[in-house]
Amino acid sequence: MSTLLILVIAACFLLYIKLRRHYAYWSRRGVAGEKPIYFVGNMKGFGKELHWTDINRRIYTKFRGTERYCGYFTFVNKALFVMDLELIRKIMISDFNSFTDRGLFHNVRDDPLTGNLLFLDGPEWRWLRQNLTQVFSSGKMKFMFPNMLQVGDRLTEACGLQIGEIEAKDLCARFTTDVIGSCAFGLECNSLQDPDSEFRRMGRSVTSKPLHGVLVQAFMFSQPQLARMCRLRLFRPEVSEFFLDTVRQTLDYRRRENIKRNDLIQLLMELGEDGANERALSFEQIAAQAMVFFLAGFDTSSTTMAFCLYELALNPDIQDKLRQEILSVPKLTYESFQEMPYLEQVVSETLRKYPILPHLLRRSNKEYSVPDSDLILESGTKIMIPIHSIHHDPELYPQPEKFDPSRFDPEEIKARHPFAYLPFGEGPRNCIGERFGKLQVKVGITYLLRDFKFSRTERTQIPIRFSRRIFLIGSEDGVHLRMEKLS
Repeated sequence: MSTLLILVIAACFLLYIKLRRHYAYWSRRGVAGEKPIYFVGNMKGFGKELHWTDINRRIYTKFRGTERYCGYFTFVNKALFVMDLELIRKIMISDFNSFTDRGLFHNVRDDPLTGNLLFLDGPEWRWLRQNLTQVFSSGKMKFMFPNMLQVGDRLTEACGLQIGEIEAKDLCARFTTDVIGSCAFGLECNSLQDPDSEFRRMGRSVTSKPLHGVLVQAFMFSQPQLARMCRLRLFRPEVSEFFLDTVRQTLDYRRRENIKRNDLIQLLMELGEDGANERALSFEQIAAQAMVFFLAGFDTSSTTMAFCLYELALNPDIQDKLRQEILSVPKLTYESFQEMPYLEQVVSETLRKYPILPHLLRRSNKEYSVPDSDLILESGTKIMIPIHSIHHDPELYPQPEKFDPSRFDPEEIKARHPFAYLPFGEGPRNCIGERFGKLQVKVGITYLLRDFKFSRTERTQIPIRFSRRIFLIGSEDGVHLRMEKLS
């Protein structure tokens, strides 16, 4: 018994020494940082009373005035928390070749749908990015635009049947689900007519009922290699099966009937059938890209739409001004949406105040000497770029909690550092669907404001609280508003 006790004490002592050295990593390199807690790092309160944005803002506020960057620990995983906008520019653009990877979780063996453009790194990501960029060209956007308008008409019809108090996030998610279904899959999802349609249920399952709790999700994305060894999955089995079956049926139908459409599925089919290309996509890879475009397209855009309606309801003068611009356009065309500057400003301010991601991640793939410092980053070091904190920096955006579209007047934009606004990231790993996402948000907001007025109700949460169950920025209890038909 005494021998076992000695071994336990020795093991605990060795673990303590190892942890002390690990958590002193940044201080040994002369990098400032908040003192980490063993096993917790700087994440105390995460998933309970605090969201990622709360933790990031605490660190940002503490060090922004004196440091360009600081040390950060997500539980046991170390990262460099970068606040200096010029250094962010170097990481994302000029020195991008040193930071090509995100280092996110993917497990293609057990969860094939994680093998997508968002999660992959290295040559696989680069090849997919080069080949999928053409999906979101101006020509493709113009081709998809009439489909968006058709869904906009159905949005107006659906809204006419539910005048009164609404949950805006659900309404907007039904709209964006139908847009993505039509533009990416060539399918009628019918979510606006049937809120419990299968596509809507599966999308809701991924975003509202994740397979794992927030702490396991944090472990998977902070320790992706270890999570793969544990054979963890990100998506629920029924969700994976639904998307695999949907893509398989769509591909079979198009091949059988010789149908060709100018959409995402068509391009993925061609990449999968290119016999001259050694890296032709497998069926699972086609399904993985289709799924991530669906999830990213419907959820991020619907969240932006809902937050936009929320701010318009709280700021009726801005809502009226935007409606006047919308009603001044005689006919909705692809070009007319490029000619509504105030709509662009309102959407930009929404994304400034509510960026979908609390922070961006990069990972060094080689040793990197940080400019104007003695710090040398080891290969594999994670980088955190706190978008939400930057967007709420009062030195960059006075009164950051105020919703003010005039921040995006041309002269205001010119006066700010270009990397003070990063809702879609920047550089070669920016959001490939930025143009598509913003266009569908603008179409949805335009159709809603043409015929309806939005205001607060007793259930409207002011200020709105973010859900602590998910990594993305989203409302805790929905976005409850009153919708009235305009006379």
